[in-house]
Amino acid sequence: QVQLVESGGGLVQAGGSLRLSCAASGLTFTSYGMGWFRQAPGKERDFVAAISRSGGTYYADSVKGRFTISRDNAKNTVYLQMNSLKPEDTAVYYCAAKRTSRSTTAQAMGVMPNEYDYWGQGTRVTVSS
Repeated sequence: QVQLVESGGGLVQAGGSLRLSCAASGLTFTSYGMGWFRQAPGKERDFVAAISRSGGTYYADSVKGRFTISRDNAKNTVYLQMNSLKPEDTAVYYCAAKRTSRSTTAQAMGVMPNEYDYWGQGTRVTVSS
């Protein structure tokens, strides 16, 4: 059974930082590209960042230069380092996994939720002004 478990969310002031983690189990982690999405109240689930099997990355324009996605294959974990947080970053953040070929780039993984195979339960991030 595949499980993705996010952690690290919380309340932070604008300009602050948080690091989200997503621990994966029940799958061969190195066969999957990983992504982060977020969903604000009353809005659709939006793409944030992706990392390919080889470690290439791709970001939404809204977070480029502020957020960094990374992965530790030894720990079956993907991270999202979030700096210079803004109130508009407030959302529930979801980790997602997508089975890909070895050569698939992070950009080619896709930005739509229905392109990903497995999802975590989400972790809430609140940024106060």
